[in-house]
Amino acid sequence: MVDRIVTGAHYGLRDWLAQRITAVIMALYSLILAFVFFFATPLNYGVWRDLFAHGWMRVATLLFAASLAWHAWVGVRDILMDYIKPTGLRLGLEVSVLLLIAAYIGWTVQILWR
Repeated sequence: MVDRIVTGAHYGLRDWLAQRITAVIMALYSLILAFVFFFATPLNYGVWRDLFAHGWMRVATLLFAASLAWHAWVGVRDILMDYIKPTGLRLGLEVSVLLLIAAYIGWTVQILWR
């Protein structure tokens, strides 16, 4: 008989689905930027300023950043859970990663709407 230790976290399907959804959002945003790169000639500051003057592009960029943050969090958390066994160290690293990701999202909002 195999003893299974249940931690109560139940991440599995939810995080698998979150990884896929955030990857699709990031891919769509990348296609939008690729379209801009190929068809906006010459690509200079004026083109970027005009592109980000539209509210939809700012919202799309924020959605991309939030998707990237969530995607990164799920991946890093899984790596930490798999490879860092001391609970205190793992918790400290997880909190550090969360604070860093939150700072990056705050910085993104500041850049987009200052």
